[in-house]
Amino acid sequence: MPGLVLFGRRWAIASDDLVFPGFFELFLRVLWWVGVLALYLQHRKQLDCTGGTLLSTYLIVLMVLLTVVICAMAAIVNVSMKGTICNPGPRKSMPKLLYIRLALFLPEVVWAAVGAIWVSQGVQCNRTVVNGIIATVVVSWIVIASTVVIIFIVFDPLGGKMGPGPGPLHGHDSSQLLSGLRTAATSVWETRVKLLCCCVGEDEHTRAAFSSTAELLSTYFSDTDLVPSDIAAGLTLLHQQQDTIGNTQEPNEVVSHAPGSSQEADLDAELENCHHYMQFAAAAYGWPLYIYRNPFTGLCKVGGDCCRSQTTEYDLVGGEQLHCHFGSILQTTGLQYRDFIHISFHDKVYELPFLVALDHRKESVVVAVRGTMSLQDILTDLSAESETLDLGLEMQDCVAHKGISQAARYIYRRLIDDGILSQAFSVAPEYHLVLVGHSLGAGAAALLALMLKKAYPQVRCYAFSPPRGLLSKSLYEYSKSFTVSLVLGKDVIPRLSVTNMEDLKRRVLRVIAHCNKPKYKILLHGCWYELFGGDPDNTPTELEGAHQANLTQPLLGEQSLLTHGSPAFSDDSPTKYPPLYPPGRIIHLQEEGPSGRWICYCRSAQYSARWSHEAEFSRILIGPKMLTDHMPDILMRALDHLVANRAACVSCPAEGASPEEAV
Repeated sequence: MPGLVLFGRRWAIASDDLVFPGFFELFLRVLWWVGVLALYLQHRKQLDCTGGTLLSTYLIVLMVLLTVVICAMAAIVNVSMKGTICNPGPRKSMPKLLYIRLALFLPEVVWAAVGAIWVSQGVQCNRTVVNGIIATVVVSWIVIASTVVIIFIVFDPLGGKMGPGPGPLHGHDSSQLLSGLRTAATSVWETRVKLLCCCVGEDEHTRAAFSSTAELLSTYFSDTDLVPSDIAAGLTLLHQQQDTIGNTQEPNEVVSHAPGSSQEADLDAELENCHHYMQFAAAAYGWPLYIYRNPFTGLCKVGGDCCRSQTTEYDLVGGEQLHCHFGSILQTTGLQYRDFIHISFHDKVYELPFLVALDHRKESVVVAVRGTMSLQDILTDLSAESETLDLGLEMQDCVAHKGISQAARYIYRRLIDDGILSQAFSVAPEYHLVLVGHSLGAGAAALLALMLKKAYPQVRCYAFSPPRGLLSKSLYEYSKSFTVSLVLGKDVIPRLSVTNMEDLKRRVLRVIAHCNKPKYKILLHGCWYELFGGDPDNTPTELEGAHQANLTQPLLGEQSLLTHGSPAFSDDSPTKYPPLYPPGRIIHLQEEGPSGRWICYCRSAQYSARWSHEAEFSRILIGPKMLTDHMPDILMRALDHLVANRAACVSCPAEGASPEEAV
């Protein structure tokens, strides 16, 4: 940090990123040198043969080359360990060392080619010696190929556009540089997204999603001089900083508004509803999630549906691309085929799979929307700018996440224009409408509930792990009367929005700027801490005055980020990226006891539930479970444990009470 500058351009690697790869190469080179030396000393008397002099020369020169390379790598590792993330001054000799190291590849390539030619000429020597030399030639070419791959990986397409070198930028120069970077970055990111999603195909929606995604990514990343390892180190420090403050508290204490007694009274009822309707949200994922949850029996139970063509029973259900999915849906929900009105696994950008079923137990028509499972869904997620919703409500800020609102509007057209809901209520006119979904599907279900509220006043929505950046403030307040969201632990998605990501970037910049330890120590301690726990690192959160001078090359845009907000978002945020909120009232499930580590996931977890305010999800929390807590199978398992335990607590008499009193 900042990005390493070589050959007049910036690379996606910093001068302190070479400790671990340098140690690895150094270890391999030393082993290689020892092996070549042992081969030469043990078999040098057997090289008195046709072509033996050439092979002997090859081994001696190779050992000399390896010695020089080992010395160069030792110097690179030693220099890379100096300084801190934001103080690259002690590593100013790194470019010269890398030029020397890269120059040594030329004789390595030449000598590897010479060795290959000599060995291929059919040298009449001891076969063991020849095989050993062939092995050294092969290793040489593997090392050369690996180096080319690494150079390709750390190449930054924007490196030639980084401007005249690091340093504090102010006023017009800063704005002009950042504007140029964003324009170039948008083009690069759009190319990357198109290459990554080359199998998606192109239509009007897909092209719009490509452009929207590229603009978001370029806007977010173009105003800082961060490399991937800096982000990893910053997240590691943030996690330990959170745990230092307290495992049961958020980094900054949030003043939450206590829910009313009516909310507390219906917590058990809503948890039971969530437990019931989560089965439908999981069923919308089809056979992949079912087999993942049932790895030993799932394939046997639904495999037959994949091998045979659709039966007459399946034809009774209107739908698209059912294939293997219907069997898993029946197994997950426990319903019969006649209970399904429509099942669609049609999947495009802004067009999500969904199912419509009759739930006789709760007397409801259930619409379940699938969450993210494809590249098309990811593009829908990343179309994060806001758009206005025409709901016929007297509100000033009826805006929502563009990609998810487009997906909800597609399902709305299918339900209304194709007569799917009319068909469902013609079968069961006394039933009420319930919309459910997980992740992206939860966001689409919540917006769909807003769209259907006038036509179906009794509509209810259960949003499992919904994205935070979904609704404007007024729509969030309006949705509380008919929407319940369920969030597990430190799940990152219900805390994920453009504004929260910007806040996370500011915190990462701050914590690494204030850290006085080298990056390799931060990462080593962070890996140990994530795996085995222990005490958080006592890295300072603020630099002492004497250390301020160490910031010889501060982060690009750091002062703007820390004092005025990101310049990348300052122009667009009021209209394109306003603060957005999660839907409805929020039930937060939390694991009781100390936070689990990766090695402790096998233990049986206990959970508690409470009503929470949206402000408690206004900051992204870093931890080993921030991703796993979002998985639908983990959420289902937590709900199973929680509902079972709460039912047991209700049925068991209190300590010291008679059975009559308990009843």
